[in-house]
Amino acid sequence: MEFNQNNGTRSSSISRKTNETDIKLAFAVDGTGVSELETDVPFLNHMLDLFAKHGQFDLKVQARGDIEIDDHHTVEDIGICLGQTLREALGDKKGIKRYANVFIPMDEALAQVVIDVSNRPHFEYRAQYPSSQVGSFSTELVHEFLWKLALEARITLHVIVHYGQNTHHMIEAVFKALGRALDEATSIDPRVMGVPSTKGVL
Repeated sequence: MEFNQNNGTRSSSISRKTNETDIKLAFAVDGTGVSELETDVPFLNHMLDLFAKHGQFDLKVQARGDIEIDDHHTVEDIGICLGQTLREALGDKKGIKRYANVFIPMDEALAQVVIDVSNRPHFEYRAQYPSSQVGSFSTELVHEFLWKLALEARITLHVIVHYGQNTHHMIEAVFKALGRALDEATSIDPRVMGVPSTKGVL
């Protein structure tokens, strides 16, 4: 799965290699919900699959990292790469809706994601999970991933988990809501002339 901006889709790809991780990632905003995910973090694979499916994005990730230490560097760097490709894929942002506010239930859990594709990176996170781990995955890495995504994509991102009892369900609701909200905020509104800002730029 390779994307480029000459095939009629808003898309981008990136390769990032450090002493800690080796990542190749391709992302298409105007996709069909298809994902190809090969990382050393199975729970993140599951969450990214949900994100792509519910956002109708196409996403390919090949990532290897120093998981013998922990999952931190791999999760963080995938967030960085996804944010950078999102920013590049959106280009000048002409015609986008810009804002979105989405609530997603997952059984007993309820998550809310609010987005402004503003070119001003900001992240607010309100979540208290019953467990610090889902399998071998540390729940604190959800914050790390989302913060790096918001920073590199230069979006304002507010994530609120209103309630829940099952940590897996709560995080799953977050990633589904993230996909739906980002899909809505980046969708083209034919009524929008230029960029949706009185400044004239985003």
